[in-house]
Order: sequence, then C-alpha cells, then structure tokens
Amino acid sequence: MRRTAAVTLALVVGFGLDGAASGQTPLPPSQAGHVAPWTMKAIPDTGQTKHYTETPGEDSYYSIHPPSYKENGDGTVTDLVTGLQWQQADGGEKPWEVSVGYCKALDLAGKTDWRLPYVQELFTILNHESGFPALASVFTKSNAQYWWAAEERVGNPEYAWATNAGGGAGAHPKKETVSSGGDKRYHARCVRGSELIKPGGAQYTDGGDGTVTDNRTGLVWQKVEGLPAATWEEALVYAEGLSLAGHDDWRLPNIKELESLSTPYAVKPTIDTEFFPGTPSALFWASTSLAGHGDKAWTVSFNFGVVSYNPKTDKLHVRAVRGGTAR
Repeated sequence: MRRTAAVTLALVVGFGLDGAASGQTPLPPSQAGHVAPWTMKAIPDTGQTKHYTETPGEDSYYSIHPPSYKENGDGTVTDLVTGLQWQQADGGEKPWEVSVGYCKALDLAGKTDWRLPYVQELFTILNHESGFPALASVFTKSNAQYWWAAEERVGNPEYAWATNAGGGAGAHPKKETVSSGGDKRYHARCVRGSELIKPGGAQYTDGGDGTVTDNRTGLVWQKVEGLPAATWEEALVYAEGLSLAGHDDWRLPNIKELESLSTPYAVKPTIDTEFFPGTPSALFWASTSLAGHGDKAWTVSFNFGVVSYNPKTDKLHVRAVRGGTAR
C-alpha cells in the first residue's frame, strides 16, 4: 500500500564506517553455527512518512507494516508487528557483559525469560521519523546514546553490536561505555519472544528465476545487485521500473528491510554469499532519507554491516526487493 502522509522530521545521527576489504571472512570456531533464531512475525516500517523527493519509490511512498505497539501497564510494551515484548524503560548504562547478565536475571511483569536482544530485533524499535532519540515514542526516554545487542563482532570479541539513538547500528568497542572507562552511554533494554525459525533453519529459498526469498520476513530479493553505481534518485527509478521474475512491483528497500539482509555472523561481506553470490563488501542504498536532511539517505555497508547514511549524490550499490507479508 502506498503512503502519502507527512510529518515534521528532526536531526538524527549515525555510525561511521570501517575500512573496505574483499572476500567473505568465515566465522571463527567460537561463533560457527551460532546464528540467532528468528523471533519476529514481520519487520515494522521505519515510521518515516515525510516526502523528500517527487520521484516515486522513497520510504514514505509505501506503507507495509506500520509500527504498532501496546503498553501493557506493567513496565513492558508489546510490538504488535513483530510480536516481541520489550522492557519499556531501559535498564540504564552498563558494560556489555553486565547487560547480558542483567537481562538474564530480570524478573519483570511476571516473566523471567528476558534476554539481551539480537541486533536485528533491537533495530526494529528505532523510528526513522523521530527526533533524537530515534526510538518509538512508546518507550521511556533515557539519556542513552547506544543500546547493547547480544552479538559480539565476528573475529573480535572486544567489540559488541549496538544500535544508536540517531537511528544507526554497528559493532563498537565494549570499553567505550562509561562504566568500562569510556565516555559514551551504552544502555541495556531487555526483550522476550518465541523462536519462529530456529538456528540452522532454512533462511532463504532460491527461486531459480533471479530472486531469493527470505523465509523469515517474506521479502523477495533480487539475487544479483541491480546497479553497481547509482545515486539515490537513480536507485529509486531503477527499482520502481524493474521487471523481474514475472513481477513489476519491485522497489528500493527501506533501511529496516535492508538491514535484515545483513548478518552480524559474517564480515566482508555481511551477507549469505551462497544465495547472494558476488555481493561486494560495499555500501547499498535504502529508500529511507535521513530525517530532517533531504540531501542524505540511509545505507548499509556490507563490509562490517554498519548502518549509517550518505549524501544522496554518492554512487552506491542497489538491490531491489518486493513483498514483505507477515508470517
């Protein structure tokens, strides 16, 4: 469904990028096979409704799974799109290791199966229409700059994944947080939810027609990148005009959809190269603009999986998507 509503945007900030490299790095023995289960019924939209271009296909052009939450009145919030139950107020600033234990020991709303969220879960509660923090308004505001995720970075356990209050995501040194001697505020927010696809389950299906279906999200992806060097506007035009596998409803993915294609369990590139061969360790465009900054749009670097943003005039890579029906 195409969306036409618009609201006011405010400034958000993202992560910087790591250096470039090529050739996918295998998982170290400590993480081999440790792929997170899938717990979400669908990926929520980003919340962005403001238009930044007259060119069809930007994030605000589509409404697929609008964000929807229920306040439970017991210190928790249920995401009605993903099905996950969240701690409404985060647990404050903590080292990563303490955050893991804090969530494991949490007794809240009569439940004791809380845990530190996987980064793809944590990314879904960001709102790319909101001001700082870029977080769904149903959650209690804090002074957090980052929120820890459960995963350590492949090959470097001194780093752990986090989302940030500007709307980005990436792996950061664990010692950056204040209580570990750093100068940044990393907080813990706990989650609970059931496994829908267990680790090792069939994540992708190759359609044999130039497409790959993500069995977790229902999204159907272009198997091989569409354009290796395009501005953001060119990427929108290309995806909207694509006819592939008997379908012409292709589009440029929003930033939450694009981030779901990146895995924290591989680097260089951060994607399953069995199903997406030849994917470069490079930046790919999302259809989501940086709130309040019409000259920039969100990107995912498939080098280390960093979610950040770039000027829309940059020449980046493009992969189209369609679908997204809830499980």
